[in-house]
Amino acid sequence: MLTSGTTPAGAETEQQASAWVRGMFGRIAPRYDLLNHLLSMNIDRYWRARTVSRVATILSRPGACVLDVCCGTGDLALALQKHGPSARIFASDFSHPMLVAARRKRSPALFEADALQLPTPDASFDLATIAFGFRNLTNYRGGLIELRRILKPGGTVAILEFSTPPNALLAGLYHFYSRAILPTVGGMISGSRDAYTYLPESVRKFPDAEGLANQMRDAGFVNVRFERMTAGIVALHLGDRR
Repeated sequence: MLTSGTTPAGAETEQQASAWVRGMFGRIAPRYDLLNHLLSMNIDRYWRARTVSRVATILSRPGACVLDVCCGTGDLALALQKHGPSARIFASDFSHPMLVAARRKRSPALFEADALQLPTPDASFDLATIAFGFRNLTNYRGGLIELRRILKPGGTVAILEFSTPPNALLAGLYHFYSRAILPTVGGMISGSRDAYTYLPESVRKFPDAEGLANQMRDAGFVNVRFERMTAGIVALHLGDRR
């Protein structure tokens, strides 16, 4: 039975949803970076840079330990490494083809793992990040609890994720683009139209910025705050482990 998490068409259990998402990302891995930059008009680079700037204080600490979860092809992990040369950066993903692509970029220490069951001890990291991967988890609360588990007391989580623009007109235009244009272009280039039909649908079903902030508080995070970017298409959420 599916709980609160991603719901690909036809999936009736968390295990089925997880298997579908893993397979989908494996299929689109070879063209993933190209499509990210193309479909976002390269604004995705700015979103990641803004995220790094918001956690720069942590990255500057000597010996800071950081884990980028659902790292995909490693873009955020590389940006964290560039701006935190004295920090220890690790990155994980459950899609092997994505990790292969990340390895080609000489991303930081990589390991294959499900974000809901990370093979790391409690209280291991000063910072945990996840960019555009959280909404693909099959259990949002479980993901938040796992992220909180791996953080040291006082550690911070940063979740960069697509959101729903608060302006109704912009939200309508965004949904039109997501449903009419993104699947066509994404499917044509990647060869997997179902992936680029699922991805915008997963955004539509995902909680808005306030909703995700409330879920973070319910999972035990404190000092939860968020900022919207690009008229609310994306939101960056930060929260601390007490």
